[in-house]
Amino acid sequence: MIKDETTMQSSKKSMKDYLAPAVREMKPSGIRKFFDLVSNSKEDIISLGVGEPDFSTPWHVREAAVHSLERGRTKYTPNSGIPELREAIANYLYTSFKVKYEPSNEVLVTVGGSEAIDLALRSLITPGDEILIPEPCYISYSPITAISGGVPVGIETFAKDQFKLTEKALRDAITPKSKILILCYPSNPTGGIMTYEDWLPIAKVVEEHDLIVISDEIYAELTYGQKHVSFAAVPGMQDRTILVSGFSKAFAMTGWRMGYACGHRELISAMTKIHQYTVMCAPVMGQVAAHEALTNGLEEKDRMIESYNQRRRLVVKGFREVGLECHEPQGAFYAFPSIVATGLTSDEFAQRLLYESKVAAVPGDVFGLGGEGFLRCSYAYSVSQLNEALERIGNFLRKL
Repeated sequence: MIKDETTMQSSKKSMKDYLAPAVREMKPSGIRKFFDLVSNSKEDIISLGVGEPDFSTPWHVREAAVHSLERGRTKYTPNSGIPELREAIANYLYTSFKVKYEPSNEVLVTVGGSEAIDLALRSLITPGDEILIPEPCYISYSPITAISGGVPVGIETFAKDQFKLTEKALRDAITPKSKILILCYPSNPTGGIMTYEDWLPIAKVVEEHDLIVISDEIYAELTYGQKHVSFAAVPGMQDRTILVSGFSKAFAMTGWRMGYACGHRELISAMTKIHQYTVMCAPVMGQVAAHEALTNGLEEKDRMIESYNQRRRLVVKGFREVGLECHEPQGAFYAFPSIVATGLTSDEFAQRLLYESKVAAVPGDVFGLGGEGFLRCSYAYSVSQLNEALERIGNFLRKL
């Protein structure tokens, strides 16, 4: 019996049906949503939404990349990165944070820190594994976990604790399926940090429950008042920690997409296998630039950090003066003011602030548990832009 045309058409799959379920159910980035609204608008919008330094990459770093091109250095590199960059990364981490890695087999150069996180999760996850994620946090961890077959488990952190991960919260979240703990301190979006004393009880739980840790330390250089403590530097934690970082934030190299992962040679070897079949190697010009940044760019890095510190004080003071409670961020370049007193949800506040006062910021709820009732505002912008944004926010609040 021949089906009629209507029946045949109705039985056809839509193109969406062909997608993997984890991808089909994945939500678009809440950060990019507001970034795109600003990019597509012709109005005078001040954006505090994207975590990108307003500084250009220092000239000598750009010049090193240009010079490498002029010399015809355009070939593939070793999968794990050029040896001189891996050595510079290892030296830098030891000098700065007292963690020691062997450049030949414990350092992998990646296409941004984001690729390093992706490689780490895909190397470790067996379908059904639970991945512990303190929240609010960087928005990529849960989606990457899901498409890798893992189950993201959020652990809520609170402003009253300065958004630190506590031993009790971690213990309460652990089940027999828990395998990986993802850490991001200094924190995006809260600016929270963890001290050595804060890490000790966390390390005890990690060892007791035999967890592997992915420590995203992309904001390690951006701390104010006290030096960053790497989780890998805590006694007994280096071999069970994959340290992820990169050059985007502290070295003003976002568009170069240069990152790295360091860890036990068996973990790095597994990540390198995926890396070699997907991207082969990071771009050689970017690797040359990253090497120059680490060897000759530390003074510029420090000057940029001091500028962020000045802006941090300006923004926190400004939020408090217009009536928004704001804990003092000790790291990264984000303020995370509470907007609970306005009676609006985070998304409502952000939408109205954008359309009524032409200031773009990211609603806190996109960062997971504990984010509702807050707004993420980057202060990696000029002082004049920050002052104007604060004035507009103050006017907006007065109208409310």
